[in-house]
Amino acid sequence: MESIGMDAAPIEVLLVEDSPGDVRLTKEAFTDAKVHINLHVASDGAKAMAFLKREGEHANAPRPDLILLDLNLPKKDGREVLAEIKGDPKFQSIPVVILTTSSSEADILRSYQLHANCYITKPVGLEGFLTVVRSIDSFWLSVVKLPRDPCS
Repeated sequence: MESIGMDAAPIEVLLVEDSPGDVRLTKEAFTDAKVHINLHVASDGAKAMAFLKREGEHANAPRPDLILLDLNLPKKDGREVLAEIKGDPKFQSIPVVILTTSSSEADILRSYQLHANCYITKPVGLEGFLTVVRSIDSFWLSVVKLPRDPCS
């Protein structure tokens, strides 16, 4: 987990991403965040679900306020993770932003059918990627009112 930003109440963000370069760029883009972000990273779908379910080493993991989910992941792909999140009443209120290289119409349609809250295709260039992640910060973390854990 990396704490980014300076606001008083942190926003818990789970980034599910297997590319170390994209993880690094996401952290860099969130550096100028207007809010305090605790960024947690899961490098595959199985680790993401263990984090959400607070299993094993994630026993004390916070409930994410927002999930950034890649589709093409090892072990359990993002489509399976999305279906599991949105099919579980404990997690279905957590907004899930698909952040992936796929621009396939089938992936876009399937993600929305599985109740993704947003679908973003990652730009190839560095500046484009940073701009996209900063727009996630400015909209999802600064404008949108995120739901809190109904069990807390």
